[in-house]
Amino acid sequence: MEQVEASVLGTVYRNDENGYSVVMARMGRSEITVVGVLPELTAGEQAVFSGEWVEHPQYGRQLKCSACQLQKPTTLLGIERYLGSGLIHGVGPSTAKLIVQHFGEETLTVLSEHPERLQEVPKMGKKRWIQIAESFREQQQAREAMVFLQSYGIPASLSVKISRLYGERTPEVIRQNPYRLCEDLEGVGFLTADRIGTALGIAPDSEHRIQSAVKYVLRDAAASMGHVYLPRRELTLRAAQLLRVEEALCHRQIQQLALLRDVVLQGGDGEEERVYLPAFDAAEREVAQRLCELMASLAPVKSRGAHRDIDRFERDRGIRFSEKQREAIISALEQGVLVITGGPGTGKTTIINCIIRLLSSEGEVVLCAPTGRAAKRMTEATGYESKTIHRLLEYGGEEGSFARNQENPIEGDCVIVDETSMVDLMLMRSLLRAIEPGTRLLLVGDADQLPSVGAGNVLGDILQSGAVPAVRLTDIFRQGETSRIVVNAHRINHGEMPLLNEKGTDFFFERKEGFAQTAQTIVQLVTRRLPKFLGYAEDERTAQAVRNIQVLAPAKKGECGVMALNTLLQAALNPSGPGRPSLSYGETVFRLGDKVMQTRNDYQIEWRKETVSGWEDGAGVFNGDVGFITKVDEEEHSLTVLFDEEREVVYQSGQLENLDLAYCLSVHKSQGSEFPVVVMPVAGGPPMLLTRNLFYTALTRARSLVVLVGREEVVRQMVENNHILKRYTTLTQRLVSAEALLPR
Repeated sequence: MEQVEASVLGTVYRNDENGYSVVMARMGRSEITVVGVLPELTAGEQAVFSGEWVEHPQYGRQLKCSACQLQKPTTLLGIERYLGSGLIHGVGPSTAKLIVQHFGEETLTVLSEHPERLQEVPKMGKKRWIQIAESFREQQQAREAMVFLQSYGIPASLSVKISRLYGERTPEVIRQNPYRLCEDLEGVGFLTADRIGTALGIAPDSEHRIQSAVKYVLRDAAASMGHVYLPRRELTLRAAQLLRVEEALCHRQIQQLALLRDVVLQGGDGEEERVYLPAFDAAEREVAQRLCELMASLAPVKSRGAHRDIDRFERDRGIRFSEKQREAIISALEQGVLVITGGPGTGKTTIINCIIRLLSSEGEVVLCAPTGRAAKRMTEATGYESKTIHRLLEYGGEEGSFARNQENPIEGDCVIVDETSMVDLMLMRSLLRAIEPGTRLLLVGDADQLPSVGAGNVLGDILQSGAVPAVRLTDIFRQGETSRIVVNAHRINHGEMPLLNEKGTDFFFERKEGFAQTAQTIVQLVTRRLPKFLGYAEDERTAQAVRNIQVLAPAKKGECGVMALNTLLQAALNPSGPGRPSLSYGETVFRLGDKVMQTRNDYQIEWRKETVSGWEDGAGVFNGDVGFITKVDEEEHSLTVLFDEEREVVYQSGQLENLDLAYCLSVHKSQGSEFPVVVMPVAGGPPMLLTRNLFYTALTRARSLVVLVGREEVVRQMVENNHILKRYTTLTQRLVSAEALLPR
C-alpha cells in the first residue's frame, strides 16, 4: 500500500451512482491518474491517496485508490480553483477570484468560521453571501461524511444525502443505530444499513436489526407492491430470509413492535393475523369512515326536473344518453357520494359535462385529478378549471402537509375527481379530510386500469364493497364504429384478441422477430415513418414526433425496455452536437431539448410560471410530470425544465436523480395521460409484466393512433394473462362495516 500526496487537477470521469472516478492530479512535477471510489473532488484540492500502482493496457500507469484523505488547498491558486470549480452554488471562476483577492490565505477559514465577512467582498449582496455560506457548509459536511461512510461502501450520491440529513452528527448517528437510515432517508434499503451495522459489529440477533428489517419489509411491500398490510406469516418469512435468522426471532420482534405501537396487529381467533404500519391502518379506517359520513351528510335532492334539464343538454349537444348514462347523471344529483366507472368511449366525459351544468346552478363545482396531465385533459374536456389534487389541497412543502384539511376545507358544493384509479390510500385520506360534510363527491375512473403506484386499491375496493353507490358504464359511444383503439381496448378487457391491421383504421401491428429488431423498428417509426405518415411538416417533424408520439414499454430493463429505448430515441431525436450542452447523472445524459419526467414526488423544489399579472412562484413537482429541458448551465451544473408548458423548474446537480428521459415511459408511469400516438413493443418479457390490464392501460392512453411492434404470440400471451397481483388491503371490509352503522 502506497500513500501519495497530490493536488487535484480535475475529474476525467465520475459515476455518481457509486462514486467511481478517474481523477488527474499533480504529484510534485508529475501528473498522475487516480482511479477508484472517491468523494467528489475539485481542481485545487489537496488529497492523500492510498492504494497500489497498476498498469492499464490502454491508459498506462494508474494509482488504484482504496482510501482518500482530503486536505484543504493551501496555495492561493489552489484555493481559487477549488472555489471556482462549480462545487459551491453561487461561485464561478470570477467570484472565486474576487473572494481570494480579498481574503488571501485566510479565505477558507473565513468561509468556515466567519462567513458573514463575505459581505466585505465588492458587489456581494446579502442573498448571495448567505447562499455561498450555506453551500460551502453543506459541502464541508458532505466531505467529512463521505470520508466516514466511504469505508462502509456507501455510494457517493447517497453519502451526500446522509450528510445533509444528519449534518455534523452523521458519524455519531450512524454508529449509534445505522438501521434508522432505512426509516429516515428514502432510497436507503435494509441491506445498505445492514452492511454498516455488520462493519460496526452489531450482532445478527440484535433487536435494532430485526425490528428495522420487519418495518423495512412492510414499507417495501407498500412502495413496490402497493400492499397496505402483510399477513403475519408472510411478513415473518420475508424478514427471516432478509436477515438470515430463525423465523422465531422475527415472530417475537413483531410482537414486541406491536407492544411499542410501531406496528398494528389485526385478526387472530382463527383468522390469519394482519400486520400494518400504523399510518396505513389509520388511513384505511379514516377513508372508510369519512366516505360513509359524506354519504350520510347530504340530504337527497329531488331530481324531478332533472330529466327536463338532461333533455335540454342533449338537444344542445346533439346527442342521446343511454339509460345507463341517465342513471349516472340522476344518481350524481341524488347521492352524497357516487362512483362512475367505465372504459374508453363509454361517455364518462360527456356525463361529467352534463352533471357540471346541472349542479353549477345549485353551487360551486370543483374539478381535480391526480396528475397535472390528467387535470389538463379534464380542463380541455369540460371548459372548467381542473387542478391536481395536490394543488387543490394546497400542499405545504412536505409530504402529507396540506393547507386544506378538516379545519380549512375545500370551498365548493361538489367535488369531482377524475382518474380515481390512480389515487392511492394516503392521498385519498388527505382529500377526504378537506371535503366538508354536506359536500357532494363524485369519483370517476376506469377500474380495469392498473391500480395506483402508491399503496392501496382505493377505487377497486370501493366498488367491490358495494357500500358506495356506483354506476358502471359498458356501452361504447365514442367513435364506436370507426375507432379500433376503443374497440380493441374493450376486446382485450374481455379476453379477446384485438383486431390487427384492418385497413383504414387507427390500430396497427408490425411483426418483428427479436428484441433488437423490434427496438430498431420503433426508432424508425418514431423518427421517420410515423411523422411522414401523419403529415408533419418536414422542418417540424422531429419536434412534432417528440411531443405527439409516445413510446410505452411494459418493462424497464432489456433491449425493449424503458432505459434502452430512451437511449436509442435520444440519440436519434436529440443527438449530441454544437449548441446542445449537456449534464450527466450516472449513466444518463441530459441534453438541451430532451423530453424528461419527474420520477418521485418532490414537495420542496421551487417552480415559477408566467401569468398575465406577472410571475407566480410555487413549490412541488410530482411523480409522472413530463417536461422539456429548456436550458443547461454547464458552469453552474444545473438545468431548467418546463413542465406543462408553464412551470419552470431549475434542477441542481444533486436533484438530477429525480429526472429520467421520457421519450419512452413505462406503462405504469403513463397512467392519467393521453397521447395522440402510442407505440408499444410486444416482443416478450417477464410474465408478471405482460398482463391483460397492463396491455389495456397502455392502449387506453392513445387518442388517435396505436402501433404495436413485435410478435402476435406475445399479444395473445398478454390478452390471456389475466393475472392481477392481489394487493393486501382491507378498505372493502372496513367500508362494509362503517356503512352498516349508518342511520337508515
